[in-house]
Amino acid sequence: MTESSNNKLRGKIAIVTGGASGIGEATARLFAQNGARMVVIADIQDQLGHQVATSIGLDKCNYMHCDVTKEEEVKDMVESTVWKHGQLDIMFSNAGIISASDQSVLDLNISEFDTLFATNVRGMALCVKYAARVMIERRVRGSIICTGSVAASHGGYKGTDYCMSKHAVLGLVRSATLQLGEYGIRVNCVSPNALATGLTSNFHGESIEVLQKKYQAYARLKRVSLNVNHVADAVLFLACNEFVAGHDLLVDGSFIHPYLIMGLQ
Repeated sequence: MTESSNNKLRGKIAIVTGGASGIGEATARLFAQNGARMVVIADIQDQLGHQVATSIGLDKCNYMHCDVTKEEEVKDMVESTVWKHGQLDIMFSNAGIISASDQSVLDLNISEFDTLFATNVRGMALCVKYAARVMIERRVRGSIICTGSVAASHGGYKGTDYCMSKHAVLGLVRSATLQLGEYGIRVNCVSPNALATGLTSNFHGESIEVLQKKYQAYARLKRVSLNVNHVADAVLFLACNEFVAGHDLLVDGSFIHPYLIMGLQ
């Protein structure tokens, strides 16, 4: 990359929730590589979070414990970042979980539903709320990016709660775009295809390599496997481009619904 491309985020202060692993970790590293003055990793995985921050460099990155389902912790995370670093330019609201089990509507477990929505919807809304408040207060033309999913554009035979939560994220982004545009704040969404990470690997009980091969069938684009760096690149684009707002950026290789694949076999 050229020197100028390495400084796309020069002087910026960014928060990355769910930044201790997966998409969040890859994005935190990319933000630091592109000149961000400070990247704050927020997560509940304390050991991993500290390790990632140290490996990036404590002069460019620090870790903060934050459970995004708890409003006071989100509020404190944002306000502490502004107090320490003087501003907040980028909020990457990325923390999320997947369904505890692949439930249909008929066997929906409401307790599991509530747990998932607390992180994927409530947590996402809280991060947007408090980031937007400090950006408006300090007259920062900031960028807020939420992690969505191709599930926000399609229904599913299973994973109903997860599918619903990602539809809600897209609704949040669209509404926030209308409400915050007058302040120069851009709100966007990045929506990856099925992605093999530590989270999905643990859930399915299969290695990341095995899942990558399975998930290749979900994209028309061949000879390449989606990984966290592809998604991080998309987040960086949304953070940098000053006239992209209200956009759902699909990182999906031209998605093929898995049940369509089954029907064609």
